[in-house]
Amino acid sequence: MTDVQEEDGGPVDGAAADTVADATDAHRATAPAPADPAGGASVVPPGRQLRIDDVAGHASAGSGLDDAAPAGLRERVLVPAPQPGTGALVTALLAFAAAAGLYAAFTGGGPALADSALLSESIEVRSGGLTQLAVFVTNIGNTTSMAVLAVVVAGWCWYRGRRADAVLAIVAMAGSAALFNVLKDLFGRPRPPIADRLVDAGNESLPSGHATMSIVVIGTIVVLAWAGSSVLTRVVLVVAAVAWVGAVGATRVYLGVHWFSDVVAGWLVGAAWLALCVAVWNYVQSRSAHTDGTPVR
Repeated sequence: MTDVQEEDGGPVDGAAADTVADATDAHRATAPAPADPAGGASVVPPGRQLRIDDVAGHASAGSGLDDAAPAGLRERVLVPAPQPGTGALVTALLAFAAAAGLYAAFTGGGPALADSALLSESIEVRSGGLTQLAVFVTNIGNTTSMAVLAVVVAGWCWYRGRRADAVLAIVAMAGSAALFNVLKDLFGRPRPPIADRLVDAGNESLPSGHATMSIVVIGTIVVLAWAGSSVLTRVVLVVAAVAWVGAVGATRVYLGVHWFSDVVAGWLVGAAWLALCVAVWNYVQSRSAHTDGTPVR
């Protein structure tokens, strides 16, 4: 009988090896065959001894490990800690651009150099049909209409359980209204001459409230609709938003109630305020998900 080596390298005599072999054979003969997980029958054909691969295959089928995700992916994964750097950078750049636009409009530089020429051109191209369209667009895009739209969007979000989105819609709208009114009082810039106006307009000219509110409210809708939308839907949203905001701003110059630089400043102020609101909203959302341990989707 050939000697058998123990795990530590020592020899085992022949009699001991025979005893181990007999015990192994007896275990194979008496061990119950594993049942088929689907029907309960044995997976070992009649007349054949149980083998190690039979047991391994039975364990794999019964536990469903082949179809399961790796252990690490079955666990709850925390959302990475929020990194507000990008949002803060965009907000800072837009705030700088807004400040520059306000300063240029107030001092007569930059876009303000084209104010008189663009007003004169708008007066020359006026017509009955174009004026009716301009009045319609400017009324739909006025500050009151935008406020109502923001409230409707917030109500829908709240009803759907999207409370943070509802807060974003209201805060962005209300904040922009307060902001442009404060700036109007601060700069006190007069509007174009009354003789050139086609509609009535009160308070000061800089910045345009229509331009500010339209970019904030419409931009908020784009932000809230962005997640989960297809590439085509996102393109349509951006194109439609840009077209509408641009049209509202253009009507203010056409109707003679704002200088071109007022509209540009309003767009920049609104964009900066929207960027700030979205940055805070996104940070709060990310921090909440990180703290609560929301799984990454």
